[in-house]
Amino acid sequence: MHSPDQSPLGKASAYADQYDPSLLFPLARAPKRAEIGITGSVPFVGADLWTAFELSWLNERGKPQVALAHITVPCETPNIVESKSFKLYLNSYNNTRFATAQDVQARLRADISEAVWRGAETPGTVGVRLVLPEQFDQEPLHELDGLLLDRLDIECDTYQPAPELLRAAMDEAPVSEVLVSHLLKSNCLVTGQPDWGSVRIAYSGPQIDQERLLQYIVSFRNHNEFHEQCVERIYMDLWTRCKPIKLEVYARYTRRGGLDINPWRTSHPQAMPKNIRTARQ
Repeated sequence: MHSPDQSPLGKASAYADQYDPSLLFPLARAPKRAEIGITGSVPFVGADLWTAFELSWLNERGKPQVALAHITVPCETPNIVESKSFKLYLNSYNNTRFATAQDVQARLRADISEAVWRGAETPGTVGVRLVLPEQFDQEPLHELDGLLLDRLDIECDTYQPAPELLRAAMDEAPVSEVLVSHLLKSNCLVTGQPDWGSVRIAYSGPQIDQERLLQYIVSFRNHNEFHEQCVERIYMDLWTRCKPIKLEVYARYTRRGGLDINPWRTSHPQAMPKNIRTARQ
């Protein structure tokens, strides 16, 4: 399997404008999961919700077509797709003719499924939904629901993940809370470029110290890791340190190169959040 340093990230890349699924660059999830104590089956369920804002192809008469694509990648897939390779792959549609939008949707589903499930004993599929121009005005915008942690006037001096900051009231009655912060920032694992995000943490269990939780979120500010890996690190740190009965972590990252990636992880089966962008996206 590929490693991040072999990816197109941080390298000059030729612009391919004819359909080429080989541009997709899968990266195994397992090595980064091992760093946070996950081996074998994962202790959560969830998905990565992608939005592709720059999707275009030609119809049979050579006229350009445009659409948005909502893509759902189950967290059980053995691989993610490196984001720059995904953008290059989408660009390869630009001068390629397809009979219908449904043909484009089917091709996206087949190619992305093959990449993210590559090496699995029982491969599955990803979800792909196209939003056509006549539907653009129906695309909503909504902020993450919950109590805003950013209201707290805290002192911050740690900018690498510091799970030791987390505290929970183990000797008190359990609570249920939904907490939100817009102060999540990390950096690309390969290029070091900034990734900006908002995060929602919903849990039931010992009450988590909100000031320390916000300091912990801020501690990712200079950390180099992909979006999916950051969310799983947050989930595992909270699960291990704060001992919740139930836990859900959902982050929405701002787009880069016309693509946003929004990981969602939960301890218990429930309805998946709708892929609705926030103001910063």
